Amino acid sequence: MNLDLPPFRPRFPWWGGDLQTVANRLRPARTSLVPHASDRLSFPLTDGTGDTLLATLDRPAAPWPGTPLVLLIHGLTGTEDSHYIRSMSWLMLERGHRVLRLNLRGAGPSRALCGEHYYAGRSQDFRALLALLPEDLTRDGLVAVGYSLGGAMLLKYLGEEGAASPLKAAASVCAPIDLAITCRNMMRPRNRLYHHHILSQMKAEATGEGAVLSAVERGAVLRSRTVWEYDDVFIAPHYGFGSAENYYERCKPLRFMADVRVPTLALASGDDPWIPEALYRGYDWAGNKALVPLLPGAGGHVGFHGAGSDQPWSDVAIARFFDHG
Repeated sequence: MNLDLPPFRPRFPWWGGDLQTVANRLRPARTSLVPHASDRLSFPLTDGTGDTLLATLDRPAAPWPGTPLVLLIHGLTGTEDSHYIRSMSWLMLERGHRVLRLNLRGAGPSRALCGEHYYAGRSQDFRALLALLPEDLTRDGLVAVGYSLGGAMLLKYLGEEGAASPLKAAASVCAPIDLAITCRNMMRPRNRLYHHHILSQMKAEATGEGAVLSAVERGAVLRSRTVWEYDDVFIAPHYGFGSAENYYERCKPLRFMADVRVPTLALASGDDPWIPEALYRGYDWAGNKALVPLLPGAGGHVGFHGAGSDQPWSDVAIARFFDHG
């Protein structure tokens, strides 16, 4: 597919995968979507937990008739207000789309309203959300973008649903398509600062207001020394996987991608410090025409801060992919 994109070239001073990655925290975030309007939506889940997901619906000042609703799914320890989520929302609003920025179960403002917690394989939450969307939001169709862990969840969902998914198109950005390999890569000495930061955020999120944990689980979470250990003592046993290794194996997107039937852009960078490039380079993309890889050599992890524009190159790539749908 020809998206008519210029090749990705990093923008000064974000040279190299690490600077591309941390730029989302060092650059000023988009704090306003004016002149576009935003409304808070809540989605009480019907799975017996009593949990409620919160999301923000952004409405364009100048809507374009017939444009699908864009669903945005954040990554690990992210929220509806993550830098990359607000950036993509702005671009799609400018193109006349309504945008739904989702907080996963137990993330951001959903934390206080959820006893349970999201994880990479919890695709049933996304499926439940789609069923709860009102008809006035879905009548022109749906497209979705998942970032990092949110991309892994989206790919898993797409493979499970196959042709039955109501989505017209989708995109994943820097998704960890093999969870075990990605976790081991994150625990390498060169990534120790990333690992420490993410693990501390995961602990705060998992034990925050609203979380329903036993005293044993809470203690295990707080004592965890690695992301693998966190998943092994909390996520895996709490959600029926037994061990982190079994959780990673059963939920990795690679197990589901062959069954994706919705046109899906799979975007990843060659210098991502978190996701090994070999996972993407080694996948048989020719085996499934619904999957369209876009694998520039640079861009970091959910970075893609390119020369010539403040809008991430990945945002533009996804918008053009949806235009082809």
